[in-house]
Amino acid sequence: MGNEPLLKPLIDIPRMAEISQQMLAQALDAFARNDPDLALAVARRDDEIDALYVQVFRELLTYALEDPKTVQRALNLLFAAHNLERIGDRITNIAERVIYMATGRLEEINVG
Repeated sequence: MGNEPLLKPLIDIPRMAEISQQMLAQALDAFARNDPDLALAVARRDDEIDALYVQVFRELLTYALEDPKTVQRALNLLFAAHNLERIGDRITNIAERVIYMATGRLEEINVG
């Protein structure tokens, strides 16, 4: 963001990062233990990240629409939030593969 002031206090984006870190640690634990139940629990947490992303997107869009001077700052934050949302998706993919490894069932979780 450089020297630009934040549009608002950062609450949801750090929360997305925290959930992602927790999910990754648990996904690796599920892999190490060959635990499909833990992997499924990890994958289901992706909904939390998705909900936070939608919330961040709506807030930042509102800022940008109300004041065009905030567009660049809003987009910078939106890119960060989008990447965290994608990290959640990738961790879900890891969890799906753990489930496959443990059970032989290929499941797509959180599709839609």
